[in-house]
Amino acid sequence: MLFSGGRRKKHIANPQTDLYAHALQFYGQPPLENISLSEFETFAVDRLKLLKTVENLGVSYVKLSEQYTKKLENESKNLNFPHRLDINKSTDKRRKDYISHFILRLAYCQTEDLRRWFIQQEVDLFRYRFSDLQPKQKLEFLHRNNLQYDTISIEEKKTLLDKLVNSSYGVSGITVEDQDFYKVPFQDALDLVRTRKVYLKAGYVYIPHQDIVTIVLNDFRTRLSKALALTARSLPAVHSDERLQPLLNHLSHAYVGQDYSIQKNVGKISLEQIDSVRKSFPLCMRQLHQALRENHHLRHGGRMQYGLFLKGIGLSLEQALQFWRSEFIRGKVDADKFDKAYAYSIRHMFGKEGKRADYTPYSCMKVILSNPPSQGDHHGCPFRHSDPELLKQKLQFYKVPPSGISQIMELVKGMHYQLACQKYFELTHNIDDGSFSLNHPNQYFIESQKALGGGKDLKKEMDMSQRSQENSAARRPAAAPECYECKCIFQEILNN
Repeated sequence: MLFSGGRRKKHIANPQTDLYAHALQFYGQPPLENISLSEFETFAVDRLKLLKTVENLGVSYVKLSEQYTKKLENESKNLNFPHRLDINKSTDKRRKDYISHFILRLAYCQTEDLRRWFIQQEVDLFRYRFSDLQPKQKLEFLHRNNLQYDTISIEEKKTLLDKLVNSSYGVSGITVEDQDFYKVPFQDALDLVRTRKVYLKAGYVYIPHQDIVTIVLNDFRTRLSKALALTARSLPAVHSDERLQPLLNHLSHAYVGQDYSIQKNVGKISLEQIDSVRKSFPLCMRQLHQALRENHHLRHGGRMQYGLFLKGIGLSLEQALQFWRSEFIRGKVDADKFDKAYAYSIRHMFGKEGKRADYTPYSCMKVILSNPPSQGDHHGCPFRHSDPELLKQKLQFYKVPPSGISQIMELVKGMHYQLACQKYFELTHNIDDGSFSLNHPNQYFIESQKALGGGKDLKKEMDMSQRSQENSAARRPAAAPECYECKCIFQEILNN
């Protein structure tokens, strides 16, 4: 593994730049150049923000609709990624896009859930970019990537005219003459065959130029899936670098928003208010609060998740000790045992014991992906970890209407757990369309208090305390060298 202590050298034209010659990519060859660790981190976090936007827009709007396209174009522009591919010639933006894709491959190849999420968002991003190309550029892309699908001759087109018109959506006799049709093996177009959108004859389908995107997306999905499997087998070699491993582990469930750790709002919530403000708790925290009140005990995972949430909404260390002690001694734990067995961990989460780290409240991604609950546990995400029937009962208990429950369960079925929680927020607060993207339980609390008219001051305090971790979700190791050689990572993968 090679590092350099000096500044990164100015990017000089070389064969590597050929990778960035085109705005739309299948990402076939890995980047083999030096980048700084700070650039490595920034690229990864920015792409994660972009993919999160793709996910949220894909559920909120019809894909490729005017609103969807406009919002995604604006986000691409804000994050300095390629946009309006027909006119954008920025090599720097294309380089960032290319390298950041491969960095997230390393982070999101580790589990089946991570791979599935990453592939879906990358495919949707690719669809948006491909649709932005002109017909001539699409054809050039196909040829450049060895998708040598033959166009049928004018004579064959005239012979099949009626069949092409009757079997192809949105095609008339006039448009058949004006556009190319591709003759493709049917196994490469199963989605179009399944939905009966193309003419099938002798093992080949005839696809109008406007529908060729389906074939390209299937090809991209297959290539990416195979590449992630290959990357996963090579992870042990990558993780042997102790300076890189923390970055990748954080990226796989990175939260790119406010961390709610600064305690300017300490004392804003008192012990007496906890029960009265619980209506502003997200479902995961209401579940923990109810279990604590009923059982007078929570296991370690539940204490950490709920304790840090309470810390984030303003409970001080003294109040937290009093809160947990008063609840535990109502059960099977006396005051002496509490002080010996539990008080230390509470002081620890406030940074008063051990390494004195200021632990931050868990983000939605951390709750969803880390430490799944086992029998007897109450932590985790109800939308991710609850049995579907049990989740329906909980939603009914909190007076979510049947139509709303159906919408939430559809989002859960599609593994859009944060969007399901946001829909729960909208339904329980009588809001048609939330003006925020939900990423954190403490964010849910603040937005709820704001919607209910009780959180204006709290919201102001939290906004004042927001840190610059918008661009540092993956924390850099303390004594990391300045530059890192990508070649070492990706060449290791190629050799396996």
